[in-house]
Amino acid sequence: MKKTSRHFAAIAIAIAAALPLAAQADVTVGVITGATGPGASLGIPYKNTFSIVPKTLGGEPVHYIVVDDATDTTTAVKLARKLIEQDKVDLIIGSSSVPTAIAVAGVAAELKTPQISLSPTPITPDKNPWSFSVPQPINIMMGAVVRHMVQHHVKTVGYLGFSDAWGDLVLSGLEHNIKSTDIHLVASERYARLDTSVLGQTLKLMAAKPDAVVLGGSGVPGALPVVTLRKQGYKNPIYLNHGVINKDFLRVGGKALEGAYAPTGPVMVAEQLPNTNPIKKVALEFTKAYESKYGAGTRNAFAAYSWDAYLLADQAVAKADKTAKPGTPEYRAALRDALESGKEVVGTHGVYNMSKIDHTGVDERAVVLVKVEDGKWKLVK
Repeated sequence: MKKTSRHFAAIAIAIAAALPLAAQADVTVGVITGATGPGASLGIPYKNTFSIVPKTLGGEPVHYIVVDDATDTTTAVKLARKLIEQDKVDLIIGSSSVPTAIAVAGVAAELKTPQISLSPTPITPDKNPWSFSVPQPINIMMGAVVRHMVQHHVKTVGYLGFSDAWGDLVLSGLEHNIKSTDIHLVASERYARLDTSVLGQTLKLMAAKPDAVVLGGSGVPGALPVVTLRKQGYKNPIYLNHGVINKDFLRVGGKALEGAYAPTGPVMVAEQLPNTNPIKKVALEFTKAYESKYGAGTRNAFAAYSWDAYLLADQAVAKADKTAKPGTPEYRAALRDALESGKEVVGTHGVYNMSKIDHTGVDERAVVLVKVEDGKWKLVK
């Protein structure tokens, strides 16, 4: 009997050793969003997606720890450090504003934990090999804006954006794309996310008489300059950015937004994409899942970025599981490598092809231009 017991024990040990390493522990993912604070209109849909994603990554059980940084960089840093050092997460997804995402990236690099940012950041792989980003690079998005301006013979442009990293990024993207054109930037103004008036900045912009204005705000606070410009009688084209593509922005801006243009990902007009476009199927699947939970018409670009982060993590975990065990430094490094080698990962916003020099991985297929018509986003063809 003792011999038989020892025999079965040996078999059990052998079987356990042969099982995939990932089967011995769940993958743990920390999700940081700004579900409160000035970025809440974006942070909430970012957060909502994690209530509808599958309960597995790479075919293995996953445990999500979802926290709120209140759109505050100091809080974001504290949460990121806690998630990594105390909760032992294998991956961080977030945060949902540019300043907080940059802050989280610093902790991720220090503690050697992969991060998938939900906001576009200026971070490059050579400076931080642990940070990845799902939103389209600002140069790609603003490229669509500038091409439209060129087609409509715009020669001068004014700029009004946030006085933070997001405002810097949008302005940088605009300046980068107009370099090769005859368009000149004739005025540049800034405002804070919590400002309740931009009248002074608006009057300075209008005094420069630009053919068009580009706005570098995001979320609900991004509507303030549009409303002010129209109240002051500005009738020329207004171009927004992909940081305003949500229902709350349309609600707050109201009729003042009619005719305004913005770049966004294909997910927002998925129904109008040709059937040959691989993004269409994925975007419609996301839309169905999200609206089944939150109601018809609730689809938004920000929730879709979280879905793409899930898709990228899903393929990365499937690869990392073959080489290391969750909860270890080796596994975090394997996840990082797997994210960097992801090819043709079809998302709702684009097709992701990561590399050692590109931790966003999208191209011009990831952007369309839309226009506000009757309170809705309409594809500009």
